[in-house]
Amino acid sequence: MTSGIIITLCILLLLAYFFDLSASKTRIPSVILLLLLGWLLRQATNFFGIDLPDFSGVLPILGTVGLILIVLEGSLELELSRSKTGLIAKSFLGALFPLLIISFLLAFVFQYFSGYSYKDSLANAIPFSVISSAIAIPTVRHLNKTCREFVIYESSLSDIIGVIFFNFVTLNSSFGFRTFANFGFNFILEIVISFGASIALAILLRKIEHHIKFMPIISLVILIYTVSKVYHLPSLVFILLFGLFLGNLDRFSKFKSMQRLKPELLKIETKKFKELTGEAAFLVRAMFFLLFGYLLKTSEILNPSTIFWAVGIVILIYVVRYLQLKASRMPVRTLLFVAPRGLITILLFLSIDPDMQIPFVNNSLIIQVILLSAIIMMFGMMTKPPRIVVAIEDAIRKDNGEASGEEKKKEDNQSTE
Repeated sequence: MTSGIIITLCILLLLAYFFDLSASKTRIPSVILLLLLGWLLRQATNFFGIDLPDFSGVLPILGTVGLILIVLEGSLELELSRSKTGLIAKSFLGALFPLLIISFLLAFVFQYFSGYSYKDSLANAIPFSVISSAIAIPTVRHLNKTCREFVIYESSLSDIIGVIFFNFVTLNSSFGFRTFANFGFNFILEIVISFGASIALAILLRKIEHHIKFMPIISLVILIYTVSKVYHLPSLVFILLFGLFLGNLDRFSKFKSMQRLKPELLKIETKKFKELTGEAAFLVRAMFFLLFGYLLKTSEILNPSTIFWAVGIVILIYVVRYLQLKASRMPVRTLLFVAPRGLITILLFLSIDPDMQIPFVNNSLIIQVILLSAIIMMFGMMTKPPRIVVAIEDAIRKDNGEASGEEKKKEDNQSTE
């Protein structure tokens, strides 16, 4: 039995790796294949009468760790510079306004049809408003650098804002001046904690000489996130800031206080840490979606009573996204379909208090919205003409005041001469 489980896990992970490798060519998001593989595994165990324990309690744990690693992996990839200011601003506004618009509109509709309070309706609406970085970031690897960075910033910020907004709504009974003042204080406190913890972890990363040094750092990152979450602080802010700090050591090395960290040596360790984080993020993400697919029930996927709601929510998502991309002057054709719902939607849905949960906002609705958004993204990526990528990149660079690819080559040649 033990050997069979080990063999099955190894085969599943190798298949997940193959899905990840082939995603850039087939344009099929690996998450769809992982969900399908998990669902087929469930059908196989039922057919052969194999009894496995209930894994539903493991899903939130894998999801939380996966969210931490995915946001950390994405933030380590991002570069901070003056030329990126416009892109970061567009990403932030692109994460904030669609989330608020979809949340408030859905809350109004949920309240009208359910009779629940607007606060409870808003808590049920927020999970549908958050872009899943766990699905979006791996899917856009084949896009140009500017579009890829936009999606990384946007989806990571969407996760952070979504979690903060959800906690703000569900943990407060009233919304007066004191509530907002307390929220502002917690946010500033988390930034201070993030700054101090990032420096301390960077020192540890450089100082530890033992052959095992990265796993303790990752464990500390998860620990700090979890403790911050227990005290209702916006803990994902720490993950984002820590990743940005390590990924942009060159930007901070000009400060005298940073010279003590020896940035040139720390940069070497950061590169190794980044590689390990990517490996760990892949492993946890694959396990999460395989397990989620395994726990899917066919009756929930094909539930006719929620499909109308699912289609309506997905239409709202893409209408708002179209308007957002138009307003921010980002390439609509390339980025319109990159608005999947996934890991964070599941985690927030599982966090809703049973007393606040609206009856028709159930597992079936969550699953259908996630699958529809992922399938739409898949077809959107598959039908995108490959040549458009270069043209879009140059257009965005010009819009942001940067040189195009050809202009950069000319500048490089002139500087060499």
